[in-house]
Amino acid sequence: MKINILTLFPDMFTGVLQHSMMKIAQEREAVQIDVINFRDYSANRHKNVDDYPYGGGAGMVLTPQPIFDAVDHLKEEAASSPRVILMCPQGERFTQKKAEELAREDHLIFICGHYEGYDERIREYVVTDEISIGDYVLTGGELASMVIVDSVVRLLPDVLGNEASHKKDSFSTGYLEHPQYTRPAEYRGYKVPDVLLSGNHKKIEEWRSKESLRRTLNRRPDLIIEENLTQEQKKWLSELQKETD
Repeated sequence: MKINILTLFPDMFTGVLQHSMMKIAQEREAVQIDVINFRDYSANRHKNVDDYPYGGGAGMVLTPQPIFDAVDHLKEEAASSPRVILMCPQGERFTQKKAEELAREDHLIFICGHYEGYDERIREYVVTDEISIGDYVLTGGELASMVIVDSVVRLLPDVLGNEASHKKDSFSTGYLEHPQYTRPAEYRGYKVPDVLLSGNHKKIEEWRSKESLRRTLNRRPDLIIEENLTQEQKKWLSELQKETD
């Protein structure tokens, strides 16, 4: 995968991209990430990228020219048609499902805005997706794009050491992940559930599935859609609901 990030503050990405899975993914050549200062594309002799909004109002608005030209340049060099993603609090709410969708792409371009917003023509004629990471407003799109890039890149083949690692993550299955334990089997009198020490893999998987459902019911009941449950899961759900009554 190739990822381009258009920003006015490229230094913000240095630490994020040089550590942990982001660093490993690049070393394994699973992804190529280029951070680009779109001020370099400004045709203005002062390299301005913003201006006052027509009709008046507070703050400044990003002008279309630098963004249009930067994306045009990246598309000219692209081997395939990229998804162009605008980071915006008005956009589609980001989810694990969206991360999985984007992880199947060959080329992503992220546009990180700043100031009071974007010239509307950027939305209409440049971007393919508008994405928000939550119902709140950040100073710019940089932090939001870091979140999305991290969640997408970890899904790429050969990035995680174990290909099964992300498949049972919270939200990947539709529910929250089951509890996890490691050694010692007893610590300060607190014991690991016996079933996990039994060696009975069928019983372990059943326990994990049920505990995943329990945790989802307790913490995110909105994620449970009963018509999508198996008969066994419906039985567990009924039992769990009785426990909480």
